[in-house]
Amino acid sequence: MHELDEQLRELIPRLRRFAVSLTRNASSADDLVQSTLERAIISWADKRVEGDLRAWLFSILYRQFLDAHRRTRRYARMLEFFTGRDDAQPSVERTVIAQSTLQAFDQLNTEQRALLLWVSVEGLSYKEIAEILEVPIGTVMSRLSRARQALRLLSDGEIASPSLRILK
Repeated sequence: MHELDEQLRELIPRLRRFAVSLTRNASSADDLVQSTLERAIISWADKRVEGDLRAWLFSILYRQFLDAHRRTRRYARMLEFFTGRDDAQPSVERTVIAQSTLQAFDQLNTEQRALLLWVSVEGLSYKEIAEILEVPIGTVMSRLSRARQALRLLSDGEIASPSLRILK
């Protein structure tokens, strides 16, 4: 158990870095990492012995993030239904301002950011990523290719920010 404790301690900074990239908030990232570690400890008996601990933890973290994201969207829809207001959607002005200040990487979707981080920063193999996402390796390769292409286009400024319509 001491060996597991050491492995987990070594992986926490990587998990946190990945969580911050997904949530874009340090506090939320810390909560996500904590829930990931809790889930991992509870599910330790279910882990495949031959599996990579790092990939397994990234998989748990990513699934936790997606589940929380879905719950938030469901809550916003219920809130809108019961109150008759749509507070979950930012105003057009705020959206345009936010988009203009984001870096190219931040403009990518969550899956594309995750793929690029796993390959570039964490050094995971395509096979490990395929296991995390539960998709074939070819799917990982094509999604990664699209993510890299989108990042190139955004970095070169070829994708314009949305323009505002003038209403009369």
